[in-house]
Amino acid sequence: MKREIIVGILCFLIAASICVQYRSVHNYTTNGQASVQSMSENKLRDRVLKEQENYNKLYAQLQDAQAQLEQLRKNSATNSDEAQQLEKQLSELNRLLGYTDVKGKGLIITLKDADANENSSSDNIIHDLDLLDIVNELFNAGAEAVSINDQRIISTSAINCSGNVVRINGQKVSVPFVIKAIGSPEGIYGTMTRPRGYLDLMRSADIKIEIEKKENDDLIVPKYTGTRQYEYLQVAE
Repeated sequence: MKREIIVGILCFLIAASICVQYRSVHNYTTNGQASVQSMSENKLRDRVLKEQENYNKLYAQLQDAQAQLEQLRKNSATNSDEAQQLEKQLSELNRLLGYTDVKGKGLIITLKDADANENSSSDNIIHDLDLLDIVNELFNAGAEAVSINDQRIISTSAINCSGNVVRINGQKVSVPFVIKAIGSPEGIYGTMTRPRGYLDLMRSADIKIEIEKKENDDLIVPKYTGTRQYEYLQVAE
């Protein structure tokens, strides 16, 4: 148990370091106008790459520490019925929070921009708000897990645009957008393909849409790999 606590603390410290590194990279890439004025483009690029490298190293350490902690939990779970019950509850909690890979029946929706021509407009391009509306429709239709280009959508996921780039969970994603949703294939399909539904409206703008039902329990939605930050949340006594 003592070893588990130490590894757990290590996970927390590494996660905190990742947050610092992420914010540093974010500040240099998105809010660094003043820095650009005082530094040459090459120096700025080198600094950003260095910060990204540090972030990647810390994330790899976090993955290793989490793997060690998971192994310790499994080992301790074999020693008592109570520990096994706690392990079962932890696994269920991770599943609900999106911290573990899941699989089941569902749908795969693939979206591509309309073909460019002289009459093209912003309506012929997939935007962050389009993805957000589709995700909301999927969850409203009963989807139990959703990912976009293997970025797991959880309660704190952000889907936004940075210039012409769409970011999900802070990561760049691009066309084609492959949306995986686990749930009732028939139920979700009926909701998503209904007349005047959001996908129907996108088709009217010549957006290319493919929908595939997955009737077997082999559709995999990957786990959330980011870190959550809580500034105001506290445990109530």
